[in-house]
Amino acid sequence: MSMADARISPAPPAAPRLSVIVITKNEAARLPTCLASVAFADELIVVDSGSSDGTADLARRMGARVIVTTDWPGFGKQKQRALDAATGTWVLALDADEWLDAELASAVRGVVEGPTPVDAASGGVSGYVVGRMSAFCGQWMTAGSWYPDLGVRLFRRGSARFSDDLVHERLLLQGATGRLPGLLLHNSITSLHDGIDKMNCYSTGRAADQRARGRRGGLASAIGHGLWAFIRAYLLRQGFRDGRLGFVLAMLDAQASCTRYLKLWLDGRPQPHELPPRRR
Repeated sequence: MSMADARISPAPPAAPRLSVIVITKNEAARLPTCLASVAFADELIVVDSGSSDGTADLARRMGARVIVTTDWPGFGKQKQRALDAATGTWVLALDADEWLDAELASAVRGVVEGPTPVDAASGGVSGYVVGRMSAFCGQWMTAGSWYPDLGVRLFRRGSARFSDDLVHERLLLQGATGRLPGLLLHNSITSLHDGIDKMNCYSTGRAADQRARGRRGGLASAIGHGLWAFIRAYLLRQGFRDGRLGFVLAMLDAQASCTRYLKLWLDGRPQPHELPPRRR
């Protein structure tokens, strides 16, 4: 190769600095807002569970690499699939119904566009905690069990993995954490019907996770956990500051907790093939 050829050879592409990972199922209505808020990312990874509303095609048009799966292993394992596909130095984990406000977007860019981070073993920050504000039935909730809903969302790839939980998965991070300003906005439950459906679905998954860990339920524990969930959300975490919907949300929290422990008790019992004789 001549010296002239060497001078004009293109440089290898730089490794992505930020990968955004999202899992989806029929999220065509909400996904555009999510992906638009992270348009500055170098890589978008969407793992789709066989949507029928065009979610996968929409994500591709917005620049995402889409991985379609035919099974549903639970939220934890599905998010781990997305994480395994990411190649960026930093990873930002989002749900399809979440988006970054301007302050948080600026903070994320400041982290990933800054100097190369110190290795976590040498005392560097491995991940950043983000505050989340969620909407319930068309109202932003600013107190109670839903706010500020802190959690690590931005982290160095290789420093974390997702738990195997069916629902309410956890990010298992190794290393120190920092805190980012701004908010992750979350359009979670748009109607009471939607909330009850999610409560029923998630309580089943949580009961299964707890049963697998050897937990047992019962009537007394269901009542006790339900009462405690309401007291914690409405009184201790001041859910009453959100007015009437704050009360409704605290009641839904209580119902979810009570139902989970009832399912942990009743769904774990062997079911008879025949009903016992009816007492007269």
